[in-house]
Amino acid sequence: MKIQHTSYSILDLALVSEGHTLKQTYTNARELAQHAETFGYTRYWLAEHHNAPNIGSSATSILIGYVAEGTNTLRIGSGGIMLPNHSPLIVAEQFGTLASLYPNRIDLGLGRAPGTDRETAQAIRSDFMQAAQSFPNELEKIQIYFSKENSNSKVRATVAEGVDVPIYILGSSTDSAHLAAKKGLPYAFASHFATTHLWEALDIYREEFQPSKHLKQPYVMAGLNIIIADTDKEAERLSTSLIRMIVGIFTGKRDYVQPPTAMTNEFKELMQNPQVHQMLKYSFIGSKATVKAQVKEFMEQTKADELIAVTNIYDIKDRIRSYELFGEIMKELN
Repeated sequence: MKIQHTSYSILDLALVSEGHTLKQTYTNARELAQHAETFGYTRYWLAEHHNAPNIGSSATSILIGYVAEGTNTLRIGSGGIMLPNHSPLIVAEQFGTLASLYPNRIDLGLGRAPGTDRETAQAIRSDFMQAAQSFPNELEKIQIYFSKENSNSKVRATVAEGVDVPIYILGSSTDSAHLAAKKGLPYAFASHFATTHLWEALDIYREEFQPSKHLKQPYVMAGLNIIIADTDKEAERLSTSLIRMIVGIFTGKRDYVQPPTAMTNEFKELMQNPQVHQMLKYSFIGSKATVKAQVKEFMEQTKADELIAVTNIYDIKDRIRSYELFGEIMKELN
C-alpha cells in the first residue's frame, strides 16, 4: 500500500570538517545543494548557530544567497533564523531582498532559541530573553512588513512588501506547536535532536490548527538524522563522526567534524548512553535497504508531509552519496 506523498529536503549547518577551510565548507554546501536539485529534493535549509567552531552557518542569510546563486529550482531557506537574535525589520529586509533575487525559491523558517550559549546570546542582543518571550509578536511584525498594506506605515521594509516568502515555524517543544497552529503556518519539528516532545507537538499542532490565507490544512515537517552507505558496516563507520559530535555537545567540547573510524565497542557503548540514545532516537544509519524500512515506519507513524534530513558526515562525497540514496528511498516510498 502506498503512503501519502511525502516531500524530502535537506537541513544543513555547513559543518566544518577537520582540515577544511571555511571557503571549502561553503563550496561543499553549494555542491551538495546542486546535487540535491538533481536528486529531487524540495528544499535546502541552513540553520543559524553562533560561537561553534564546527558550524559555518552563522551568517545564515548570506549563505542562503550563495547557495541560491549556484542552484536553479531548489527552494533555499532558513531552518531557521533565530528570531530573538534579530530585529524583525532587518529579517524582512534580508529575506525580501533574497526573494527578489531568487523569486519563488526562498523560505523563511523561524525559531525561538538562541542557537548558541547564554553569553553569546547576550552579546548578540542584550534583551534576548525579552525578545524570546515576545516571539509571537516579533513574528507578527515580520508578517506585517511583508504585507502590501504596510506601505502606508511610517516604518516599512520596502524591499519586502508584497514579496512571496513563505514562513515556517520551527520547534523542539510544544510551545511552537500551539503558535504554528494558531497562526495557520507550516510547522517543522526538530526531531533529529529533540525527540522527547515529537508526538505531543504534532498532536497539538494538528488538533489546534486554524486555516489561514497561507495554509488551508496542517503541514508537518519532521527532522531525521540519515546516514546511508552501500553497506550497514560502512554507514556505521561514517556515523562515528556524528557520535563524536554528540558527545562534544554534552561535554562542552565542540570540535571540527572528525574523520570516521571503525565502529568500536566504545562507540557502541556511547550510543547506548541514555542522553545520546535519546538524542539519536530518530537517526537511521545503514544500507539503503536497512534505512528504507526505518524511514517507512517513521512516515507511517508521523504522517509527516515532508521529511527534512540531516546528514552529518565528514567527507562531502560520502555525504552526497548518502543524500542520493535517501532520495532514491523517498522516490520508491512515494
